[in-house]
Amino acid sequence: MSLLDRVSEELKQAQLAQEKERLLALRSIRAAFLNEMKKDGSESLDDEVCVALLRRLAKQRKESIEAFEKAGRGDRVEAEQSELAVIESYLPSLADEATTRDIVRAAIEQTGAQAPGDVGRVMGAVMKAHRGEVDGTLAKRIADEILGG
Repeated sequence: MSLLDRVSEELKQAQLAQEKERLLALRSIRAAFLNEMKKDGSESLDDEVCVALLRRLAKQRKESIEAFEKAGRGDRVEAEQSELAVIESYLPSLADEATTRDIVRAAIEQTGAQAPGDVGRVMGAVMKAHRGEVDGTLAKRIADEILGG
């Protein structure tokens, strides 16, 4: 079952079970999927596209959580964290730090990077070969660390 179908099915289940928080998050996910489908008039989405959208939604929720924490809005922090948990339940897990470090080292060797100015080339190679498998922020931090940036 595709991610799009899975979200639609679980949305129905959440409606029947009257799970308000889960329902809100699933509606948000479904809306993002539908907006993407409207762009080119398609009937469905590949799982790769769905995962990219889910990652974007997760990033937005994390940024919102941070902003609400700074503003002292605990009620909104909890709501955003609840939505984030639902979004993350659909995402494949990312590589841990040790695996990411190995991937970055391999990309450094492949690109011949030697200086902090080469981080862009390294990140390009990492993300081209491992998009969806590694956390870009973590990979960049490791690349900066290794290349002395």
